Amino acid sequence: MANACSFFLIRASKSENFMSFPVCRPDTACWSLPFKMLGSHISYSPSVNPKTENPDELIATGVLASLQNFIRKCIVAVLSYGPMPKHIAFIMDGNHRYAKFRSIQEGSGHRMGFSALIASLLYCYEMGMKYITVYAFSIDNFKRDPTEVKSLMELMEEKINELLENRNVINKVNCKINFWGKLDMLSEPVRVAAEKLMASTAENKGLVFSVCMPYNSTSEIVNAVNKVCAERRDILQREDVDSVANNGVHSDISVADLDHHMYSAGCPDPDIVIRTSGETRLSNFLLWQTMFSHLQNPDPLWPEFSFKHLVWAILQYQRVHPYIEQSRNLAKKQL
Repeated sequence: MANACSFFLIRASKSENFMSFPVCRPDTACWSLPFKMLGSHISYSPSVNPKTENPDELIATGVLASLQNFIRKCIVAVLSYGPMPKHIAFIMDGNHRYAKFRSIQEGSGHRMGFSALIASLLYCYEMGMKYITVYAFSIDNFKRDPTEVKSLMELMEEKINELLENRNVINKVNCKINFWGKLDMLSEPVRVAAEKLMASTAENKGLVFSVCMPYNSTSEIVNAVNKVCAERRDILQREDVDSVANNGVHSDISVADLDHHMYSAGCPDPDIVIRTSGETRLSNFLLWQTMFSHLQNPDPLWPEFSFKHLVWAILQYQRVHPYIEQSRNLAKKQL
């Protein structure tokens, strides 16, 4: 199996034409895979033009759809022989540049980024991942042009309401949705919609999808420290009274105490953190949780992120997995 994985790795890295998985609309073809030998698109949910009346075209579409599913399942099966990540986090970078490079409206770049997000969720679900986290909006983004911020808020409200009204994707993966961050900083319509979506999916037991907005890691850590201190204030006061009996020893705040009050409490730390557009910064994202995460920085902008890039990321993770596990186990022994 190792030889098969090595072959797949080499072929994927040496030939762009061997396999290319462009992002497409999730309602038409979430799993696109054009092969050079076929010269056609292979999609997860193939679109059939209702105006098509040629029976031969319909037959060809059906055959290609079956081939798509077979190839996709083969790729996932090969990957599953290695260690698979349980939690993957995305810094979705490049929507603005994508729109600028293609001379389209800035809002269109963010909308295409949302399509890439839905497609990536389906990819991860099919691969058996349980936890997906995305950096959707930083607290620092409020410093951007007010027009852009307003546009982003409107897009967030629109997409959250779409998920509330049309639950096909959520029901398909039995998805629980979290929003991590200072929700009080959001406009009221967005905050109310986010709270409704969290409440409506709270009992779901499938994929756990966490959206960080408006978020940064330092704010999360400060929030956790404040909550721990508030909880333990009375305990610390009692210990101070009894300090003589305790030889002046107090109970310290532990890492576990802070873990319990992080937004991510109950979720394992990310195995992989992917930041698109080739940037190598974490930008204040999950700093507390990423000590042993494998950081990857693929060149495509977020709307261009595709199945090919996700497969490559997992192969890279599998290559370094033994070292990551060794480091994690060593850290546990030192605690």
